Amino acid sequence: MNPCDLGQFLHSRRARTTPVNAGLVPPPGRRRVPGLRREELARLAGVSVAYYTRLEQGHSRNASDSVLDGLARALRLDETERAHLYDLARAPRRATRRPAPPEVPHPRTLALLDALPGLPAVLLGRRNDVLAWNPPGHALLAGHLDPEAPEDPARRPSLTRMLFLDPRSREREADWEAHARTHVGHLRLVAGRHPDDPELAALIGELAMKSTEFTALWAVGHVRDCTFGSRRLNHPEAGPLELTYQVWLQPDSPDCRLEVYTAEPGTPSADALALLTGAAAPAPRRG
Repeated sequence: MNPCDLGQFLHSRRARTTPVNAGLVPPPGRRRVPGLRREELARLAGVSVAYYTRLEQGHSRNASDSVLDGLARALRLDETERAHLYDLARAPRRATRRPAPPEVPHPRTLALLDALPGLPAVLLGRRNDVLAWNPPGHALLAGHLDPEAPEDPARRPSLTRMLFLDPRSREREADWEAHARTHVGHLRLVAGRHPDDPELAALIGELAMKSTEFTALWAVGHVRDCTFGSRRLNHPEAGPLELTYQVWLQPDSPDCRLEVYTAEPGTPSADALALLTGAAAPAPRRG
């Protein structure tokens, strides 16, 4: 399973785009597949069928911006998918995978995290590893884990690994499938940006071997950039929660994301969240 396969991504987007959606009038007769044929996509993108075939089969890695723009228009790619297409097309043919140094949270971000005692918040790294969390964030997402685990790079929890391989984390999700699609879409986006990250490749390989559900979701080719959204939880202590989350990106650490959770004021979820955050007493951060 190559996380940075341009041909695989093009094939998945072609398969989901019907002739009608692409502005074509399909010829009469039954089609074997609902998506675009190679020759139809090539015509829409303004390239030869032979060239597009080589591109999808991985035999051509020098697509120009005009070709990529034509493919993006023909496939009706959104902004995130378009960026992912360019990442894949510009990836080196053979990525040099060298171990990256452990991600280190910026002190300014940790100070911001500690300044949110009443809101669950978690600082996530490139691979969705927890770099830090405040007590409410720990209580909301992973109260069964050691709260000090993020301080040790070797023990940092991976929210994506937990989602697919930790039964207690899975039981917490009221909309597990929707949340899993979001995680896989974001993981695919990051893999396109960082084809040389061996730990990221290892995480994808591990999930592919241990979870048939991950494998199925990965094969769909979905890409998503997670900056905000909603989430429903069945919390073991607080009960049902309907929350929204907002992600704050770090300009000097673009791979780090500060994820903050809130509930609609005056709702049962807000009351339950207040009780949960109140019970999660803040503790001084070490170091």
